[in-house]
Amino acid sequence: MSNLQSKIPEGPLADKWTSHKNSVKLVSPANKARLDVIVVGTGLSGASAISTLAELGYNVKAFCFQDSPRRAHSVAAQGGINAAKNYKNDGDSVYRLFNDIIKGGDYRAREANVYRAAEVSNQTIDQMVAAGVPFAREYSGYLDNRSFGGVQVSRTFYARGQTGQQCLLGAYSGMIRQIAKGRVTMYSRRDMLDLVVVDGKARGIVTRNLVTGEIERHSAHAVVLASGGYGTIYYLSTLAVGSNATASWAAHKRGALFSNPSFVQIHPTSLPQLNDYQAKLTLMSESLRNDGRIWVPKEKGDKRHPNEITEEERDYYLERRYPAFGNLVPRDVASRAAKERCDAGYGVGETGMSVYLDFSRSIGRFGEKTIEAKYGNLFEMYEKITGINPYNEPMRIYPAGHYTMGGLWVDYNLMTTIPGLFAIGESNFSDHGANRLGAGSLMQCAGDGYFILPVTIGDYLAGEIRTPRISTDIPEFEKAENEAVDKLRSLLAVRGKQTVTSFHKRLGKIMWDLCGMVRNEEGLKNAKKMIDELKEEFWNDVKIPGTLDELNQELEKAVKVADFFELGRLMCQDALERKESCGAHFREESQTPEGEAQRIDSDFSYVASWEYSGEGNDHVLHKEQLTFDNVKMQERSYK
Repeated sequence: MSNLQSKIPEGPLADKWTSHKNSVKLVSPANKARLDVIVVGTGLSGASAISTLAELGYNVKAFCFQDSPRRAHSVAAQGGINAAKNYKNDGDSVYRLFNDIIKGGDYRAREANVYRAAEVSNQTIDQMVAAGVPFAREYSGYLDNRSFGGVQVSRTFYARGQTGQQCLLGAYSGMIRQIAKGRVTMYSRRDMLDLVVVDGKARGIVTRNLVTGEIERHSAHAVVLASGGYGTIYYLSTLAVGSNATASWAAHKRGALFSNPSFVQIHPTSLPQLNDYQAKLTLMSESLRNDGRIWVPKEKGDKRHPNEITEEERDYYLERRYPAFGNLVPRDVASRAAKERCDAGYGVGETGMSVYLDFSRSIGRFGEKTIEAKYGNLFEMYEKITGINPYNEPMRIYPAGHYTMGGLWVDYNLMTTIPGLFAIGESNFSDHGANRLGAGSLMQCAGDGYFILPVTIGDYLAGEIRTPRISTDIPEFEKAENEAVDKLRSLLAVRGKQTVTSFHKRLGKIMWDLCGMVRNEEGLKNAKKMIDELKEEFWNDVKIPGTLDELNQELEKAVKVADFFELGRLMCQDALERKESCGAHFREESQTPEGEAQRIDSDFSYVASWEYSGEGNDHVLHKEQLTFDNVKMQERSYK
C-alpha cells in the first residue's frame, strides 16, 4: 500500500470526468437487480446515494443510528450550497470555483477531485430544484445567491438558514420513494460496529440494534460509508452529539488508510460556551458574515455594553487586516484572528473569550425586515439560547470545532484501499485540503451521492455480477461479530466509578488545547502521552450501567469514546509529522512574520495516509504526492 494508486484519468483537467464516465464499466439493468449495496449513513451524501443507486436498480440496505434518516446531521448545515451557475454574472465559472477550493484548502487537495466537485455542482442544484428544495429566489424568479468566506463572487444557493435541512428532505423524499418500491431496506437505530472483509473485499458489516441490543450481520457486494466526520472528538463542537467516527475507524482497523486526520476545521461563528453542562455548541451560519461586521473594543478589558462603544472605539479587525475580503475571509483565518484578539485581552463577555458580530449597519441600510427575511430563524435561535435580541445589540461568537477535512483515503472512484469499500461526503478526505470553504460540504456530499458514486461504483460492481449473494454464516462474519461483542463486554466488565461523558470531556480539552486551532511540537508530544494515560484510566475506571441486551446509551457512548482515544492519538501523530502550517493546521513553528500559515511545499506537498499497525503502536505513514499543473501554488493571501 506504499504506492497509492489514485487512478486519476489522463488528459486535460476539464475533460477528465467526462472521459472517465465514457470509459468505466457498466452494469446492465438486469444485473443491477442481482447486486446488493450497503450504505452506512443517511445524511445528504448517504441519502442521495441511496436514492440514486436504488433508482438505478441496485438493492440497497441503508443504515443510520438515528430513529429517522431525517435526523442525520446534514440538517444542521445552515448557510448554503455552492455551485458555479454564475447567475449574478460576476465572473464565476467552474474553473474559478475549482481555484477557490484549491486555494482555500491551502494547496493540499487533489486537483482532479476538486475540479470534478466543481463541475458537478451545477447538476446538483438542478437536481435539488427538481426535488423541491425551496431555494431563495429573486423578484424575477431566478434562484438567489449570496457570498461566503474565501471568495469574491456570489455562488451560494440557500434556503434561508435551513439549507441543509431542506436539501436533506429533498434527498430523503427520493429515498422514501425507493423504500416504498422495495429497492431500499431501511435499518434505523443501528450502530455499525465492524466491517467484514472476505478475501480482501468489503462484504458486509456488523451492527448493534440500539433498541434491543441485538447484534446483527448484513452482507452486500459493496459497502459505502457516508457516516460523516469526527469533530465531536473535541466534546464541545458544532456537531450533533451523536456524531462519531466509529464506522470509519472500524474500516480503518480493517485496512482502510486514514488520511490527513489532523486537518480539522474550526468554525469562527459559533456561540461561545455558556456553562460547564453543555453537550455541544450552537453554530451561527457563516452567511451572517455577509451582513454582520466582526469587531472588538480597541481598549483591552472594555466591559461596557456594546451599544455604548462608539464606532471610533471599535476595532473591525478582519476589515483592518484583510481589506480585500474583510469579514468574508476563510474560516481558518477568521478563527485564528478571533483567538488572537481574545488571547491579547480584547475579547468581550464575562470570560473575554468571544467577539462581536454586529448587524447595526446592515439594518440601518436595508431595514430590519430585509435582514429578517435572510436570517430570521438564526436570529430567533440566538435569542432563545442567549436571551439577547440580535436586532438590538450584537451577537457574541467564538470559534468551535466543526468540520473534518481528514477521513478515509479514496481514489478517484471514491474507493478506499479496501476493494469494495467506498467513502463519500465528509467521511473521505478528498476535496477540501487543509481547510473547507463555506457551503462546500453540501456541494461535495450531494455531488458524491447523486452524480459521482453511482458512476464509479458500477465500474467495481461490473466485476461482481457473477458473485452470488454473500452468506452471513461464513467464518469472517462470525469472527467480526465475536470481536465486536468482546469489545462491548470488555467495556461493561470494567465496572468503574467515572462516567463516559467525564472521560470524553477530558479528552476533548486535551485535543482542543493542544491539537485545536494552534499546535506546537511540545504540546502535541504531551497530548499523545496524556491521551495514552487517559485511555488507560478509561479502561480501568469507566462506569457503564446496564447490559448488552437492551437499550444502553452509556454503552453506545463508550464505544465511540474508546475509538476517539485512538483517533485522537493519530491526529496528534499526524500534526507532529506535518511540521508546516497549512489551512486549519497551524504549527506555531511555521508562520509568516505577519502570523499567517507558512507552508513548506518542498517537504509537505502530499496527502498523509496512515496505516493501522496494531493496538498502542504508532501508525505507518504512506504519502500520496500532490502535483499542481493547473493552478499556481503561492502564499494564500486575503489582503
